[in-house]
Amino acid sequence: MNRFLLPPALLCLAAASNLCLSATAQDVTITIKSTPPESDSSASDKAPFTGNRPAVDVAILLDTSNSMDGLINQAKNQLWNIVQQFAKAKKAGKTPQLRVSIFEYGNSRLPAAEDYIRQVVPLTDDLDKVSEALFALTTSGGDEYCGAVINEAIKRLDWSGEPNAYRVIFIAGNEPFDQGPLDFHTACKKAIGEGVVVNTIHCGNYDQGVRGHWQAGASLAEGKFLNINQDEKVVHTHAPQDKIIIELNAALNKTYLWYGGAQQRRAYASNQAQQDANAGSGLSSRAAVKSSSVYSNVGRDLVDTYDDDPAAITKLKADELPEELQNLAPEQLLERIQAMSKKRAEIKQKLAEASRERQAYVAAEQAKQPAAPGDATLGDAFSEAVEVQLEASGFEVEK
Repeated sequence: MNRFLLPPALLCLAAASNLCLSATAQDVTITIKSTPPESDSSASDKAPFTGNRPAVDVAILLDTSNSMDGLINQAKNQLWNIVQQFAKAKKAGKTPQLRVSIFEYGNSRLPAAEDYIRQVVPLTDDLDKVSEALFALTTSGGDEYCGAVINEAIKRLDWSGEPNAYRVIFIAGNEPFDQGPLDFHTACKKAIGEGVVVNTIHCGNYDQGVRGHWQAGASLAEGKFLNINQDEKVVHTHAPQDKIIIELNAALNKTYLWYGGAQQRRAYASNQAQQDANAGSGLSSRAAVKSSSVYSNVGRDLVDTYDDDPAAITKLKADELPEELQNLAPEQLLERIQAMSKKRAEIKQKLAEASRERQAYVAAEQAKQPAAPGDATLGDAFSEAVEVQLEASGFEVEK
């Protein structure tokens, strides 16, 4: 039972089907009726979890020195393909709570005293913020200190303490892995000691990556050594379903009821639209992610927040609500949120169906074409590591 004071204007919210109240002149007691938790009998014995959703924390460490424009472009173009892989994972029938962090290193614009390292975004479930951060990255020559940036990610990020969470670092670059003031052996051993796997992605010749200790770094932290061509062009296949996916994505955006200060609300809405635009021809992949529960805006959007914790809505001030909702009576506000939640669920279902049809179409088209030789990209590297490592952490991954 949660006990707290409610603003008088919000007392009627408790009339909702999932809230009961008793009131005195002194306080209001709210009891939230919860449904029994989903059974976790299907979860792996070696991978229990105690929270509402299993945890996945991913830190992506990108070399942003002069030669890495291709790597950054691949990250921008393939972000939503990468996130889709996590959206397909479940543990005990539950999609994970995905948090992503971005670090850049090796950029001469960054302070030498800080080893040319910058945390671009901390671990966050705000995937639009992650996309925004990626599209703001630029390159400039510098010194690439892999050991130092791994150590900084381990030290600075608030990694999940969930038992058997999937905690992972992907570090990508092309200079020798042993540069800088901190020995990579120390950093990689510290990472795995904290339960964080380190996958290394060398950009360039495979043998050069081995000689440059990228393979050794991955081995120390129980990760995979991966090799890509950072300049390989990313090709998005067009499909008949793209038109309906674009239309459904636009309809989905209209169901978001952003809250917070007026400037904050505008920023959330504007950034969602901007990241749709940034996705470009990869919007279908982004839309597929938005149809899943991996794309969540709890703490920013009324619908997601209400679905996660109905009582949280009662704590909001009127001026934190969208302008069109600020003058509604509490029961009317609740009705609007519930109606929007139902509408969003319907759109998401249609969007997920269209995305599956698109995926089947693309697979069939690709099967008709002769296998074309091509170098691996950043997205390919993630694909090679993620599924195997998620399954090792007790997740089931949809094929």
